Amino acid sequence: MTFTTRPTLRGTFGMVSSTHWLASQAAMGILERGGNAFDAAVTAGFVLHVVEPHLNGPGGEVPAIVATAADPRPKVLCGQGPAPAGATIAHFRSLGMDLIPGAGPLAAAVPGAVDAWLLLLREHGTRTLAEVLEPAIGYAGAGHPVVGQVGATVAAVRSLFEDHWPTSAALWLRGGRPPAPGELVTNPAYADTLRRLVEAGQAAGTDREAQIEAARRAWSTGFVAEAIDTFSRRPFQDSSGRPHAGLVTGDDLAAYSATWEAPATLDWHGYSVAKTGFWGQGPVLLESLATLDALDDPGAYDPGTAAGVHAQVEALKLAFADREAWYGDGVDVPGTALLSREYARERAALIGDRASAQVRPGRPDGARPRLPAHVRPDTVRRAHATDPTDPTTGEPTVRADGVTRGDTCHVDVVDRWGNMISATPSGGWLQSSPTIADLGFPLGSRLQMCWLEEGLASSLAPGRRPRTTLSPTMVHRDGEPVLACGTPGGDQQDQWQLPFLLRHLVAGQPLQEAIDAPTWHTLSLPGSFYPREMEPGVLVVEDRLDEGVRAALRAYGHEVRVTDGWSLGRLCAVTRDPATGVLAAGANPRGMQGYACGR
Repeated sequence: MTFTTRPTLRGTFGMVSSTHWLASQAAMGILERGGNAFDAAVTAGFVLHVVEPHLNGPGGEVPAIVATAADPRPKVLCGQGPAPAGATIAHFRSLGMDLIPGAGPLAAAVPGAVDAWLLLLREHGTRTLAEVLEPAIGYAGAGHPVVGQVGATVAAVRSLFEDHWPTSAALWLRGGRPPAPGELVTNPAYADTLRRLVEAGQAAGTDREAQIEAARRAWSTGFVAEAIDTFSRRPFQDSSGRPHAGLVTGDDLAAYSATWEAPATLDWHGYSVAKTGFWGQGPVLLESLATLDALDDPGAYDPGTAAGVHAQVEALKLAFADREAWYGDGVDVPGTALLSREYARERAALIGDRASAQVRPGRPDGARPRLPAHVRPDTVRRAHATDPTDPTTGEPTVRADGVTRGDTCHVDVVDRWGNMISATPSGGWLQSSPTIADLGFPLGSRLQMCWLEEGLASSLAPGRRPRTTLSPTMVHRDGEPVLACGTPGGDQQDQWQLPFLLRHLVAGQPLQEAIDAPTWHTLSLPGSFYPREMEPGVLVVEDRLDEGVRAALRAYGHEVRVTDGWSLGRLCAVTRDPATGVLAAGANPRGMQGYACGR
């Protein structure tokens, strides 16, 4: 019997896995009271705003993949807000910028998370708005024992708050200090914001859907939009080192609505793997799986051997190079070609017995790729091991100016009826932008993933969604959903999901064993977060990976950097066996925060 840090949970009633135990248990409570998976996910989403404010917030975004019992086909719920109307390349260039700041009002896209959660509740939930918001209102109003990383994040940006962001200091430096681990922390303003949304809904009558629509209007054209519009016009210091006003207006919120759309999918080993479209990085996982298949080598599927890790890392590098050249919103992405078997064979032919340190996008349908000037070989900004935002810590990393890398949440839910959801809420971090005092939360900083260069797949343009790193996953077999999973981690999200899926779907490891196994990721790709650096050839591995494997990887030419054995990845996962109705869940032990529950 293989030791795991916790059991793989199994049952038939319902399963939840998320990055915080309070969110998981609140979601399970909704299931126990008769709600479905979507009611539970919405409940968890709003609780995560409160208990993981350094990882997500109402001013951020959420992409999700859902499958309903009535229609098991996967659908993408897009809660990624676009660039506001005033966000033009010319505007940023006029401010002397060649990159969008990684923190501050200028970096904000239109908030998308709240509208997406409410749209999900309206169309697929069964509970009232008051019911699903009750736990979040309680934790924000009466308090919750804060996790230690929240205080550590506040401490990292303390001087920024004290010197430049007074509204954030008022919320997070009460008594002149960051909150201590386990301290009861409240956010009365956010509790009041949620109560006002409930009240706006109740004023619309007793119909559940009418109430939710009224709350959506209160958000997009009512008191929330008004507060954001007013606050966004005030200049605040950002990571450029200078103060600037934001660009998000009330009109931007009024023009935005979350959407449903078709996923990108790949048929693979008897499964269909679904990701968000090419406006985000999700198809990187699909390209990587297709490339591994094209190698026609069973050893390439083993994440515990040097040959397997080498093949997987090189496949990921090629897919991430395509992300830089081809992925983006509002452009004609050659998605069919990128996921074709012919293209996968072309890419697989580039994988040899030596690690590559180059960014090598392909030529789908013979088209010529174009990389941003910032990441071309002669101009790429190389990060350093001593970089204070080094993501190899495996935990949230925040610089003193508020720039953040890889900070996100995740929640998966499956219920007894067969409804399933994978959602990755993020952005609107407490350190991303000054707190809007009247609302109790800041805006996000997702625009930093757009380029200030014309003609690229992910160039900044009003109305375009940033090429997000948020990457939920759903897997189907014979037309039925069987697995939902995801992880925080920015550019590492699909990297950490790849070995997990290979262990679970190919090697047959139970969920928790596949989650607990030692993992790795490469830094040899252009970073999505400001200042958009990379470390060519670097492969970060947990020290639990066999020493012989590490030595062999060095022989392949990888610059192996060893980090703590329980530091990479924060995977959540739930499964359902359509033949038996048996449900399962697992949660990541790293960070001692993720939690699965169910029965």
